[in-house]
Amino acid sequence: MSDKQDKNQQQAEPQLPLDEIIKNRREKIAVLRSEGINPYPYRYERSHTISEVRDGFEALMQSETVVRLAGRMMLQRLMGKAAFADIHDLGGRMQIYVKINNVGEEQFALFNKMDLGDIIGVEGTLFVTRTGEKTVQVHKFELLSKSLHPLPDKHAGLVDKETRYRRRYADLIVHPEIRQTFIQRSRIIRSIREFLSERGFIEVETPILQPLYGGAAARPFVTHHNTLDIDLYLRIADELYLKRLIVGGFDKVWEYCKDFRNEGMDRLHNPEFSMIELYWAYADYNDIMSLFQDLLRKTVFDLHGSYKITYEDHEVDFEPAFRQMSMVDAVKEATGIDLMPLSFEDARAEAKTKGVEGDGLINWGKVVEAMFEQFVEPTLVQPTVIKDFPLDISPLAKIHRDNPRLTERFELYIAGLETGNAFSELNDPDDQRARFEAQVEAGRAGDAEAHQLDEDYVRALSYGMPPTGGLGFGIDRLVMLLTNSHSIRDVILFPQMRPEE
Repeated sequence: MSDKQDKNQQQAEPQLPLDEIIKNRREKIAVLRSEGINPYPYRYERSHTISEVRDGFEALMQSETVVRLAGRMMLQRLMGKAAFADIHDLGGRMQIYVKINNVGEEQFALFNKMDLGDIIGVEGTLFVTRTGEKTVQVHKFELLSKSLHPLPDKHAGLVDKETRYRRRYADLIVHPEIRQTFIQRSRIIRSIREFLSERGFIEVETPILQPLYGGAAARPFVTHHNTLDIDLYLRIADELYLKRLIVGGFDKVWEYCKDFRNEGMDRLHNPEFSMIELYWAYADYNDIMSLFQDLLRKTVFDLHGSYKITYEDHEVDFEPAFRQMSMVDAVKEATGIDLMPLSFEDARAEAKTKGVEGDGLINWGKVVEAMFEQFVEPTLVQPTVIKDFPLDISPLAKIHRDNPRLTERFELYIAGLETGNAFSELNDPDDQRARFEAQVEAGRAGDAEAHQLDEDYVRALSYGMPPTGGLGFGIDRLVMLLTNSHSIRDVILFPQMRPEE
């Protein structure tokens, strides 16, 4: 069928008011039931998916194999005693041809009661029309699920992004290309899981409800446990529990996790998001850099068959060794200002000359971070490791072995997006306690994202944790990059939305 026929067919029914359409469809259901037809049967035995039929079409047609397909009817053209229609499943589209001489009057009458959106099962043999269209000539037909709500028009009825996110089920029906993003998301996660398994990492699970939140700088969601009569927090990170497992004797652990942060929503942030965190005993942040680079290369190649991707008009190449720069050097290169020898007050004054100021600049590290975010971060297109973060903003990382003002921490940036955060993990319990206490003071000074003091975690470290490298990276942002999706809501099936009025 032509695009014009497609559009005409899709627009024919919605000219009626929605409540009238639903009323008409309910009346059809009543008629079907009066005729002994269940509009919602229990199962249907398919012999093939649509993609399997299309891939093996010639052999199936020549052998006159009877195929049984099922799918949602998206197009329909009635022509007296015959009809063409399209049915869709996850693998694609198949045209069907229903003729009264082949199915009989009763079945053909049933087919005429069908509406766009109904899910049907068909049985028949294959042929090619005069226009070259691969088609199923239907011998039997069965209604599998009657659709009460009409499908939105693909061209005009479901174009608002907010509505598409909120009604993802309808979005997936009328925009089947969206499904491919989530199929690719599944492939990305599978590739990562394979990589980590091959490297000897053990997948574990840690609590989502936690008595203390930690492992990241973020505001938590708070809930209440009635039986214990205590407040609990939805985890903001898995870090402190996974490192407890390193203390307990695991050498390599990782978790695919849901984390929750009570923060603003934009194209890069959703309150509920997916992370992978991993910890590797007897390794440091240099080992993690190599591991992360290898992991990303495998994932990109598994998905695309190449080490190059396109994101937002940028070509990104994962094959060369990732560039590495310290955060202070990156700021110096971008602004000409060397913050390393400056005191907090002098650094803040220099930042002010560049237009960077605010109440959040409460220590030297915050100044460095703010300068980096404004002048460097948006320019990092090719995979770039920014390392050696200030101690003030890295309460869980080891002090840098060559500079006590810094820590052994890195973040990876790709196409202007932060896509991973890693440390040589702090394992000195006294140092960790002092850092936690400094965070508590920062919280009292107004830092809403400061860490809490976790006494049990300090106690765990006091049993002895080996030198450890750790990494956390967001799956949602990685999927954005590898599927060329602009917003995090494009790669989350059900993103957080304001309630409908």
